[in-house]
Amino acid sequence: MFSPYSPPHVLTRLRTPARMAWVLLVLCVSATAQQQGPPVEQMPAVTVSGKANPNPVEKSYRKMLKGMEHFARQHGQSPDAELRFKLLPRKPGTDMQTITLAVVGDTVDFLVPIAMDHTFTLPRNALALQEDAQVIPNRRALSMTWRTDIRTPGLPPDTRRLGDLRLECKVGMEAGLISNSSSFIGRLTSAALDTPAYCDKPAPLYLFFADRPLFSVTLVFGQRREILAIDKLYANASDDPGLQGNLPYCDCEVLVDRTYVLPLGDRSWPDDTRVEFEYMDGE
Repeated sequence: MFSPYSPPHVLTRLRTPARMAWVLLVLCVSATAQQQGPPVEQMPAVTVSGKANPNPVEKSYRKMLKGMEHFARQHGQSPDAELRFKLLPRKPGTDMQTITLAVVGDTVDFLVPIAMDHTFTLPRNALALQEDAQVIPNRRALSMTWRTDIRTPGLPPDTRRLGDLRLECKVGMEAGLISNSSSFIGRLTSAALDTPAYCDKPAPLYLFFADRPLFSVTLVFGQRREILAIDKLYANASDDPGLQGNLPYCDCEVLVDRTYVLPLGDRSWPDDTRVEFEYMDGE
């Protein structure tokens, strides 16, 4: 009999009715997350000045530069990739299309261009570093979250490289990008209190976000293939009786159906391991 806790190798053999039952289960989890509360009110556009907005979802410019320095030191792990930062929604109703991003210190301020995919690079500025400036989007606190985005070019569609993701975790930890968390999902994101060394653990609970809602994630190196267990997907939300109360404490709140964790510290999987995604939409 089909169960949402079926082993991954069973899920991959499911025929259409059972597969659709699983898809509906996960979509219901995601819909539950997105229906919590009214849409988040958008803050007015940032007026770049020496005074920051009273309640922004801001990050430390100094810490983000530390993340950039870590990337520079470890660039050999992803030699063909560049470092970008990415903005992601956290609360239902967060408008990601009109975000303005600024670096604001005591006397220094400047805008940071954001690409259509919500990624950006952070320019180096000695005065902003000296003044311990903040990187401030025009969104309210806890309405969005941040990650690093490191992608080796030329990979097949729906594929990532494990070495890139290992480096994303370490740079993200150094840059202090993970938002607050607690309760059940705090187990998955308590890494926010750790250093980049956390990413070297065999199975760190660092949440990655896929581009679209996930059906499965598979590690592939040579002839070796391993489908991630279901508890490595969806922030383990299918096994959380307190989902409604816990999601607001996770920066995966509206991205549950895109989350996955990886065995980053398991070196039996080399950096060139492919991470292959199968999406709910089947494309």
